[in-house]
Amino acid sequence: MNTELDKIIPVLPSQDIKRDIAWYKEHTGFEVLFEDEMYACLKREGLSIHLQWHADTEDDPLLGGSVIRVFVKNIQPIFKEFIGRGTVNEDKLHLNTPWGTHEFGFYDLNNNAIFIVEGISS
Repeated sequence: MNTELDKIIPVLPSQDIKRDIAWYKEHTGFEVLFEDEMYACLKREGLSIHLQWHADTEDDPLLGGSVIRVFVKNIQPIFKEFIGRGTVNEDKLHLNTPWGTHEFGFYDLNNNAIFIVEGISS
């Protein structure tokens, strides 16, 4: 029996857990499952994003610049939702990319790139 990959849960760095929870709720529709001052778990449908606080010091760098790609079926409704939330502009949806996707992306408040991607048939 082969291993079946089920899901991925990214843990993104955060400078301010409460601020970032509010941003994710407003701009992406993710809701809080758990939070404290150092860590939060956010969920939307079957997807989770975790946030972990970092001091952004030499001993505890924030780093930033992480990238996640969330694969979906039927990208248009969520794209329209994110336009309505002010997360992206109408010109951000890239259809029929050379690598076989429809996709759009945006940055959170810690400069983490989040791409919403729909694979397309060739």
